[in-house]
Amino acid sequence: MAQFYSAKRRVTTQSAAQIVTVTVTDLDPFGHGVAHHQGKTLFVSGVLPGEQAEVQLTENRRQFAKAKRVRLINHSPQRRQPRCPHFATCGGCQQQHASIELQQQSKLAALNRLLLNQTAQLPPTEAVISGPAYGYRRRARLALQWQNKQQRLLIGFRQAESAQLVPLQQCPVLVPELTQLLVPLQQCLASLTAAKRLGHVELVQADNGTMLVLRHLDALQSVDRQTLLRFAAQHALTLYLAGDSEQLELLHGEPPYYLLDGMRLAFGPRDFIQVNSTVNQQMVAQALEWLAITASDRVLDLFCGMGNFSLPLAKRAKEVVAVEGVATLVAKGQYNAQYHSLSNLSFFHANLEEDLSQQPWATQGFDKVLLDPARAGAAGVMPHIVKLAPQRVVYVSCHPATLARDSSVLLAAGYRLAGVRMLDMFPHTGHLESMALFTHAK
Repeated sequence: MAQFYSAKRRVTTQSAAQIVTVTVTDLDPFGHGVAHHQGKTLFVSGVLPGEQAEVQLTENRRQFAKAKRVRLINHSPQRRQPRCPHFATCGGCQQQHASIELQQQSKLAALNRLLLNQTAQLPPTEAVISGPAYGYRRRARLALQWQNKQQRLLIGFRQAESAQLVPLQQCPVLVPELTQLLVPLQQCLASLTAAKRLGHVELVQADNGTMLVLRHLDALQSVDRQTLLRFAAQHALTLYLAGDSEQLELLHGEPPYYLLDGMRLAFGPRDFIQVNSTVNQQMVAQALEWLAITASDRVLDLFCGMGNFSLPLAKRAKEVVAVEGVATLVAKGQYNAQYHSLSNLSFFHANLEEDLSQQPWATQGFDKVLLDPARAGAAGVMPHIVKLAPQRVVYVSCHPATLARDSSVLLAAGYRLAGVRMLDMFPHTGHLESMALFTHAK
């Protein structure tokens, strides 16, 4: 999630509790209304652009302040009734009160501001890559909590800025298969003799069915294992048991996979996959179009995971070298390449923040480069990309600030920013994902 102001030590003043009337003029990527008061930028939760509201100051810092809504004086035509009954308390979503159009506009504006400030150039705006506003999330991790006083087991997400659990019976951003499982799953887990000693559950909707991982803190009795086995069979689940943080036991079903570009990509229960299948499909297609792969190209895929981009690239290029820092993902990528008989695709394990000069793949020439780093960006590998001097670079980003920072390295080396697209991977949240194309100016 992109941070545009830091949550440092709380600062209060005599004016922190006062109530003032403000007019919101903008929306930040986290769904906070942006207003101005006494020369400072004021971030107000729950108020949209064009709305006037009475607000109570909660924090007052040197350069900005924060406030909470007390009373709305008027309503924006962009205001929407949140579909989720838990929106006011659950920490999962921040923007269900705003239209999806307003959410995308505010995020795109923030992305463009960051890039323009850092790069001093910006290509023409392209349409946001998006999918359904609800029912899009195919993966979720839910907390479990036993309440002794009420003698009940809760399942849900954490409250915003709190460790308190919000018990859920539905979650409209989850794909329907997962949200429909919440109530029967809670009932099943509550019936276990181990109900007081459960950690969490992970739910994933793969293309071959629903997967569930149950973290339990003690060894499960036979009666509990049989209950879980019946539940998995009844709901056609792939069920893994996690007795500790490392080992997994497949109790029922078959390992998961998802479909992409006409291929089957197997993944492990804890492997990273993009949670929005619709946007992922479009993102990969856009990367392939931007890179303009030919049958003679050698392509380097950095931070490759288990092959989300690597396998589609290998179907089109002469050779693809895929590099990843997580060994288990490298192994899964190798399996996927072998499964599809892609002998022109090689996976390597390497820390991309360290010196790469001794890596067997690092001195080879490449025509095109794709990178998809984590939030920290790719500062360590950017100088090496410049040395390789590829014709085109596609950078997929989950943090616009590090994208802007890393872009400056390419621009200084003679590349130009030829395309930018925002990815609405997580509607109703503060996550801002994007992708950029750089072409060599020679």
